[in-house]
Amino acid sequence: MKITIAGCGNMGLVYARAFLRYNIVKKENLLLVEKNEQRKEELQKLDIGKVVTMNDPAVAESELVILSVKPQDFSEIAEGLANILKPATLLVSIMAGKKITLLQKKLNHKNIVRAMPNSPVELGMGITGFSVSESISMEQIRKVENLLGTTGRTVFFEDENLLDAVTALSGSGPAYFYYILKSMIDAGKEMGFDEATSTLLVKQTMLGAFHLFNNANKSLDELIQTVASKGGTTEAALRTFNDNNVNKFLIEGIKNAEKRAKELSE
Repeated sequence: MKITIAGCGNMGLVYARAFLRYNIVKKENLLLVEKNEQRKEELQKLDIGKVVTMNDPAVAESELVILSVKPQDFSEIAEGLANILKPATLLVSIMAGKKITLLQKKLNHKNIVRAMPNSPVELGMGITGFSVSESISMEQIRKVENLLGTTGRTVFFEDENLLDAVTALSGSGPAYFYYILKSMIDAGKEMGFDEATSTLLVKQTMLGAFHLFNNANKSLDELIQTVASKGGTTEAALRTFNDNNVNKFLIEGIKNAEKRAKELSE
């Protein structure tokens, strides 16, 4: 299999390494398209694929093209890419905000997959929501699931509009957790812990709580109640959260992220 990755920033390299790790492509058949001269030199030193320009004849022979350039840089490469894409080539875009119809129009190409990964794909523990154009067959959808699955879990959405919600919930989601964890660490420091100790306590609490949630046959409400005994310390904290509508504002924030995702896609 021949694969081209157009745009080899952090996310592009995540897929390059994942495809090599799972033997989906051989190094000599992995093409890395990068316009920045300094970045080209860095990629060549990494030696994980062949560094090429967009007009390299080998790009036209690729069965799969991953489009991972920044959305604002898409117009710079669209015409060149449109000139070399073959009808059977599968193009997977991980650019935020670029709809399938727009990609089809700009690239004059039918077989488009639009995907939204999140940052934990770097560790192979991410989740990627994706939608496809009408021309994509079920066999190709399974192929895409296998490819994207090298970096974690995948969810296929027939309705592309749901990708805006994916962006808000799982795409931006890690930042919400970091925000909450930072608040917990700051609280620990205010109560007398040094930063290292507070961070350790919060990290291990987060890790253990996740595994309990992932493995226990209980709802989140039930898990909360296992910790929050009546009249106890946890109940005092939860009462404060509820009195200040923390739940309401978290939901409102996530819905505002979805709203912004829709604005960007328009």
